[in-house]
Amino acid sequence: MIDLRALRENPEAVRASQRARGEDPALVDAVLAADARRRESLATFEDLRAEQKAASRGVGAASPEERPAALARAKELAEGVKAAEAASSAAAAEAEELARRLPNVVVEGVPAGGPDDFVVLREEGTIRDLAAEGVTVRDHLELGEGLRAIDTKRGTKVSGARFYFLTGIGARLELALLNAAMDRALAAGFTPMITPTLVTPEVMSGTGFLGAHADEVYRLPADDLYLTGTSEVALAGYHADEILDLTDGPLRYAGWSTCYRREAGSYGKDTRGIIRVHQFNKVEMFSYCPQEEAEAEHARLLAWEEEMLAAVELPYRVIDVAAGDLGSSAARKFDCEAWLPSQERYLELTSTSNCTTFQARRLGIRERRDGQTRPVATLNGTLATTRWLVAILENHQLPDGAVRVPQGLRPYLGGLEVLEPRAGR
Repeated sequence: MIDLRALRENPEAVRASQRARGEDPALVDAVLAADARRRESLATFEDLRAEQKAASRGVGAASPEERPAALARAKELAEGVKAAEAASSAAAAEAEELARRLPNVVVEGVPAGGPDDFVVLREEGTIRDLAAEGVTVRDHLELGEGLRAIDTKRGTKVSGARFYFLTGIGARLELALLNAAMDRALAAGFTPMITPTLVTPEVMSGTGFLGAHADEVYRLPADDLYLTGTSEVALAGYHADEILDLTDGPLRYAGWSTCYRREAGSYGKDTRGIIRVHQFNKVEMFSYCPQEEAEAEHARLLAWEEEMLAAVELPYRVIDVAAGDLGSSAARKFDCEAWLPSQERYLELTSTSNCTTFQARRLGIRERRDGQTRPVATLNGTLATTRWLVAILENHQLPDGAVRVPQGLRPYLGGLEVLEPRAGR
């Protein structure tokens, strides 16, 4: 939720953010009007309550002749207070409901527009000329099946479309990748976390995932719980309703979890292989920091992501995501996209978002500063996920269908340098 005081002081900044996102700026005025009604009804309630208290004290001091009238007035005021309290509560609920519909205010410099309006910040690494090397390009699924590493046919048989098995070296390769990511997180001062993948509606809503993209989320109605699409959700809820001590620097967590996404609206997109699936594993960075440090922390998260990409030797680009392609919680997001030889395009592998104080306000996460409490900033970033296997297999393929193991993963695979194709079932 955004800062209502800041909204009242500078509504045009929020309107501009709405326009940059392609959202309706009229919602800003609706929130302001509802907030004004909330404050007016609260003032009416408090004035009536003060008058009622004074009238109640007057009953005891009234003479016998005056007492019936005093009692009647006190009763009338009590009924008025009850009605004013109900009106105040209703106005507060309306104001909060409208305020929660406002997405985070984008920070200065975020490109306006939709998914195609991102800005490329830089490109890193060298894209191999596979044809010049005599390599007939295979996609990740053909390579994975040749290595007996990926089995989508049996995944579909067992669970339906967009499910898969990682088998043999495929399972080992994912574990190697995630363990390498966790080791890098440890070296950077993150606390490792194995997180719950089921959360309450309050936590899911608090992180901003039940807005426009709620149809992406799996829900278990019988238990009133949600399956998370990222450990960001559980890690954001970890310190809900707490006051944090950030005097020694940001609190950083690295969450390892299985993630679930319905992929609603993606019919026909990336149906081959394991690019867009319903279940995958991920190591996610999450940081709580003071508001003033959020921009610098965002840059650090991006740098750690890029170090991990360099460790697995992938060519990639960094993009500044346009406002209309941001989630409701993010004020800015940078994506790292790796080159995908089989499709000759870039594929998103990591995202890192600065959520400023948006999630913390909704979840009641604060720090104590100068004798007062105030919301903290929250940030998140992907350090490795199952999808990385797609880019690793394709970018390191050899002419015979084998795959070279990048240097950064070899210690996690017993020194294995090449994954060889295998015959068999």
